[in-house]
Amino acid sequence: MSAVLPDAKLPEGFPPVDFERDALFLDIDGTMIDIAPTPESVVVPESLKLSLTRVREHLGGALAVVSGRTLSAIDELFAPVKYAAAGAHGAEIRVSPNGGVDRCAPILGVAEKATLAAIAKLDPRLRLEDKVYTIAIHYRSAPELEQTVIDTVTKIVEELKEEDLSVLCGKAVVEVKPRGFNKGTGLSHLMKHSPFAGRRPIFFGDDITDEDAMAALPQFGGLGISVGQHLTGAAGQVSSPADVRRWLAGLAGLNQASIHL
Repeated sequence: MSAVLPDAKLPEGFPPVDFERDALFLDIDGTMIDIAPTPESVVVPESLKLSLTRVREHLGGALAVVSGRTLSAIDELFAPVKYAAAGAHGAEIRVSPNGGVDRCAPILGVAEKATLAAIAKLDPRLRLEDKVYTIAIHYRSAPELEQTVIDTVTKIVEELKEEDLSVLCGKAVVEVKPRGFNKGTGLSHLMKHSPFAGRRPIFFGDDITDEDAMAALPQFGGLGISVGQHLTGAAGQVSSPADVRRWLAGLAGLNQASIHL
């Protein structure tokens, strides 16, 4: 059975969803929720939690979150609801909401984290986030330092002479992580297990870090949708997280006029 939204005002770019045959994978920041000055200041509307829960039911459980946030951060953000998820760019995988966690990557070393932490001395507006498997340097409060932060992080990683480390640039953030895992490996891991196996994955993402997930979709006959900007591998593009929330509310069968989007 396909769910086709009846709202003619819905922006173009959203695909029809077959509840029996599709699986839905969603990034969080910049995709479902608007990006905030800091990761901790993000607030998830209760209406979004309700939409996701109902859509998951319609899909027979085949809905997962794919995020750079750790699983614990994801759970805190959406509490008390839990979802199947690939957290920390695929380092942590939870196939079912209340299932066990598969750890698919090594923890970033203490020495490497300490060396990278020195970058905070560049400017008090820079914010370091230890994500266990990675370390992120946020410069949203100092956008003019973008190139300086990228160059400095790249130089530090080169001086560490750790070939296993990679530099990942996102929206107002630079992240250092071990190689071998990303959102694409996380999505692929989930697709090997029920209730995702055998379904067509539909993935929504907004950032360069989501292109790894886009690249993994063809092997499953999947479909990628980018939010706010065009991403390599995306088959369609939609305008904003608000549009995504509105689309999810429609899939969930909620009265969009009566909820906070």
